[in-house]
Amino acid sequence: MKLLKAFGLFWYDFIIGDDWKIAAYVVAALVVVAVLAVNDVLSDGATVIIGTVLMMVCFALGVRYDARRTRP
Repeated sequence: MKLLKAFGLFWYDFIIGDDWKIAAYVVAALVVVAVLAVNDVLSDGATVIIGTVLMMVCFALGVRYDARRTRP
């Protein structure tokens, strides 16, 4: 049981890390891209480009939010 708990804590720390908000933004972007891909809304190339841009924007928003909050 100790090994299973350590395994779970490792993956939690690896995925979530120090900031859960960035992980939440990235998961939201992945959900949007998955919905686009499953429903064949766009071509495969367009889905990849939209997904990449969406991931970068979501990550930047998470970092910007934390940077604004920590300024004195």
